[in-house]
Amino acid sequence: MTAFEQKAALRLAAQRRIDALPAGHLAAAGQAMAALVTALPEYGRAETVLAFASTVREPDTGPLLERALRDSKTLALPVCVGPGLMVCRQVRDLAALRPGPYGILEPDASCPEIPPERISLAVVPCLAMDRAGHRLGHGGGYYDRFLAAYDGPALALCPQALLFEHIPAQSWDRPLPVVVTESAVLRTFD
Repeated sequence: MTAFEQKAALRLAAQRRIDALPAGHLAAAGQAMAALVTALPEYGRAETVLAFASTVREPDTGPLLERALRDSKTLALPVCVGPGLMVCRQVRDLAALRPGPYGILEPDASCPEIPPERISLAVVPCLAMDRAGHRLGHGGGYYDRFLAAYDGPALALCPQALLFEHIPAQSWDRPLPVVVTESAVLRTFD
């Protein structure tokens, strides 16, 4: 089986695990993850935080986004600008976010763009992770391309139920050094 086929099978397995989570789990996981992320030294040092607006099938990032704004961090969210391409735009008010092409909330074009070199912590989504920091996304390549151009601290938010034994890595995949679940911070290179 090729890495592409393995990833496709893992995506289906991850979707089944998400479907099996109890009601309210992703909301509670988002609260717990926000507390863990904001206690990290990487967060404390960060002036500009890239995060993401969660979908209903991801840990709720609302608490993390609100906390970053309260902590006077410069908050950036991704904006899809083409197939597999995203830019980061500053967010000052979460109420101003609007659904983008995939229905995910994002800032509009009037918000200032923030280049990757100005981001001091990237908090990225995943469909699943392994303990070595390999990330399984949805297959669009948005974060793969972003992470290839970004060399700062990065972490993924991943519910414990979506930690897999092994995620196949391809040449463009960048392992993430920190995975935050609802109950722990995993340092993948320790």
